[in-house]
Amino acid sequence: MQENTKYRRPDEAELKSSLDELQYAVLVFGETEAPHTSPHLQNKDEGIYVDVATGEPLFTTYDQFDSSCGWPSFTRPIKEKHITTKEDRSHGMCRTEVRSCGGDFHLGHVFEDGPEDEGGLRYCINGAAIRFVPIEDMEIEGYSYLLPYLHERKQQCKKHK
Repeated sequence: MQENTKYRRPDEAELKSSLDELQYAVLVFGETEAPHTSPHLQNKDEGIYVDVATGEPLFTTYDQFDSSCGWPSFTRPIKEKHITTKEDRSHGMCRTEVRSCGGDFHLGHVFEDGPEDEGGLRYCINGAAIRFVPIEDMEIEGYSYLLPYLHERKQQCKKHK
C-alpha cells in the first residue's frame, strides 16, 4: 500500500457501513462478481471510475472497451501510481491481480489480451469495486485536476477509433 496518500483505507467499521455485501466481499476478500451483472458494462457516458471505498481515481471511460468477458474492461489506468499488481495463483491459475494503491483493495485482474493498438492489456475489473463519476460531476467531487487528462485521452482515442 502506498503511504501518504489522500485515498486512505477506511477502518473496518466504516467499510462495513459504507459498502454493500458484494462490494465488501470483492474489495476485502477478493471475491468476483457474477459476469454480465455490472451496470458499468452498459455505461456510454464520459467520466472516470474511482475506487468505491476510497475515491481513488482509477480508469476513464475513454479507456473502457467491450471485451465480451462479462466485466468492465479497460486498456490502462489513469495513473500507474493508483494501482498495484501482484501474482495471484488462486483457483489453480496464474494471473496478475490488480489492487487499488491507497486502499489496497482487490479490483480484478490484468491480462495481455487487450487491444494491441492500445498496448495489449485488458484490465478486467469488478464493477462492484468501482464507482462512476460523470464528467459533469468531476469538479464538484474534487476531480477537476483530471479534466485536462480526460480531454487528452479523448483526443487520443478518437485517432484510434
